[in-house]
Amino acid sequence: MKKIQRISAVVLFILVTGFAAHAQDFSHIEAILERIDDQSRFDGSDFSAVLTMIVEDSEKGIEKMVVRQFRRDDGERFLLLIQEPVTEKGQGYLLEGDNLWFYDPSSRQFAHTSLKETFQDSDARNADFGSNTYASSYEVEGYLEDTLGNFEVYIIDLKAVDDTVPFPYTKIWVTKDTDLVLKTEEYSLTYRLMRTGLFPKYTKVGDVVIPVQMIFVDELVEGQKTQIAVSEISVSAIPDHVFTKAYIERVNR
Repeated sequence: MKKIQRISAVVLFILVTGFAAHAQDFSHIEAILERIDDQSRFDGSDFSAVLTMIVEDSEKGIEKMVVRQFRRDDGERFLLLIQEPVTEKGQGYLLEGDNLWFYDPSSRQFAHTSLKETFQDSDARNADFGSNTYASSYEVEGYLEDTLGNFEVYIIDLKAVDDTVPFPYTKIWVTKDTDLVLKTEEYSLTYRLMRTGLFPKYTKVGDVVIPVQMIFVDELVEGQKTQIAVSEISVSAIPDHVFTKAYIERVNR
């Protein structure tokens, strides 16, 4: 009996210490996710830019969109105003905390939408235009170390813990030395690959690091992808009234 108890104690010790080591590894990865989020947030200033989007569709061909972006991470606000094409000019998306509104100038109506929805039938999602929320919206399921091109990276498997993110499962490739996300793969509940994201170019704006070139590939429709280039970056203060429904209506008069 004592021998069995000793064996049980050893097995229990191995299991406990094994789980502790496993958790410690995940704690290290969780710290990386926090750094990714922190360095993508404009907490001390506002942010505005022009987004040029090239949408490639196997049936519709190539379309260009130009979007003016205003962002205030303190309070979770952003405004997206479409400048081109002419047929969609004036349409806008206003995020106010947990509420995202779409404005159609032709009907002069606001409609409630979601961060998970696609942006203007492109391969981008509305959530792609805010700051990262990896640490708060996901839990780590596993990771490994590898290379991507010339970069040493962590490949981290994540599971969503809330319903604000577009996909329930995500895999991210993160540089070891700078905590930059170079690639993402996003999966459905059945682990079907839905979308691949590539982030080949970043720029530093003050203490914040943001991608200025993004490529989103639809993995369900061959030949369909969206490229986004970010330009005319500014961190000048944005008037409070810009982040209101009244402002969207006014600029469309």
